[in-house]
Amino acid sequence: MEVILIRHTSVDVPPGICYGQTDVPLKPTFEQEAAVTAEKLKAYLPFDHVYTSPLSRCIRLATYCGFPDAERDKRIMEINFGSWEMKSFDHNDDPRIKEWYADYLNVAATGGESFAMQYHRVSQFLDELKTKPYKKVGIFAHGGVLICAQIYAGLIKPSEAFNALTPYGGIIRIDL
Repeated sequence: MEVILIRHTSVDVPPGICYGQTDVPLKPTFEQEAAVTAEKLKAYLPFDHVYTSPLSRCIRLATYCGFPDAERDKRIMEINFGSWEMKSFDHNDDPRIKEWYADYLNVAATGGESFAMQYHRVSQFLDELKTKPYKKVGIFAHGGVLICAQIYAGLIKPSEAFNALTPYGGIIRIDL
């Protein structure tokens, strides 16, 4: 099965803010960014089925690209940063953030999840997707989800995770 993963466009959040699963707004440049993504996406169409994260930044891009009825699935939401959501990474006074920086793959944000937990969630989604009769699927999701999918497909190693962040509006292809 061919899976095309599309990252949402730029968020209207100051740099360095941890936003994870918070439903944040998109930048005023959404229309221009979405038009570029939609044009690139034409090379991958048609899809047998389309999924989207239930967060508005993904739904909005899916709708713009012609998929207003994309199936919402919580398993393809961004990582849950718990009590760190909408706080600055640089000014986070939670003592656990040092542990997280030392081992972001396995240490969970306070009240949230670790990258390993997010990977498990995304893997469950992809395992189930492999049982579907589709040949080509589109997925509108988040940077962390696209990283998880690339690890799942064997394209990158977990240690390379955050060096493999797809740009806003970017598209990656994996085979399941």
